[in-house]
Amino acid sequence: MEILDEIQLNFNQDSLLLLNICMGLVMFGVAIELTVADFKNLWQKPKSLIIGLVAQFLILPLLTYVLVLLSNPIPSVALGMILVACCSGGNLSNMLSVMAGGNGALSVSLTAIATLAAVVATPANFALWGNLYLSSGVSLPQISISFSDMLETILLIVGVPLLLGMLFNHYFPKLTAKIRRPIRIISIVIFGAFIIGAFAANFNIFLEYIHFIVMIVLLHNALAYGGGYSLGQLFGLSLPDKKAITLETGIQNSGIALVLIFNFFDGVGGMAIIAGWWGIWDIISGLALAWGLSKVKKGISTEQVVS
Repeated sequence: MEILDEIQLNFNQDSLLLLNICMGLVMFGVAIELTVADFKNLWQKPKSLIIGLVAQFLILPLLTYVLVLLSNPIPSVALGMILVACCSGGNLSNMLSVMAGGNGALSVSLTAIATLAAVVATPANFALWGNLYLSSGVSLPQISISFSDMLETILLIVGVPLLLGMLFNHYFPKLTAKIRRPIRIISIVIFGAFIIGAFAANFNIFLEYIHFIVMIVLLHNALAYGGGYSLGQLFGLSLPDKKAITLETGIQNSGIALVLIFNFFDGVGGMAIIAGWWGIWDIISGLALAWGLSKVKKGISTEQVVS
């Protein structure tokens, strides 16, 4: 498995530029979904929002670091896990929260605020936990973590499209209402198609090593869901709020992680495979968990639901 530290899934400069543009289009598609109303819960119901953000940006990276220490994966896999944990939640969590009977408004607000916060929080968190991991004596020559360089890139591929999308929504609400759904579908399809096409040349590598990654991603993803739910339980949140925070914490925007991996870390094999499989697995696990949570009602125990 150590060979994953040496494998590099490289893009040429034209492909890398196209990847960044695709990610920007995806973030623009996210932003035109957002309105000022999505942020009002920050003042109306701050407790659940704050707990959700803490779960996303503090608890998950901390739990991930502990998992890395306990499981001791190869360095590139460990750094891929840390990077994914430092990204914001994916907007799929909003749909899943509604499916699960969670607080949909809370989920939308968390996605909106976390996506904006991630412009600074993602590079800061990864610089902190990644450098802490590397300082433990791990050797991976092609990895050099720079907060300022990552911040600049995330501002360009996440921050600017988010700002433009929200401004577009504000000044052209009628046009936005017409194009919102097509833009959402087109942006996701384009990005997904590009990622699949870019990895096609390395498909044999994925087939050869994916079985090493499956179990660690399964454990990591379960830890994310468990961390979100446990924090909500600890602070006595309502069941719908706990469902929303659970899904928001477990559904990560691994697309941003992939963009950063190819921009900064030369597509190092372990990191890329972790982020790529996360993007597939959290959809599968999220749908399954949302279905399970939809069966859990207030005052009904899990045992009663199962029986």
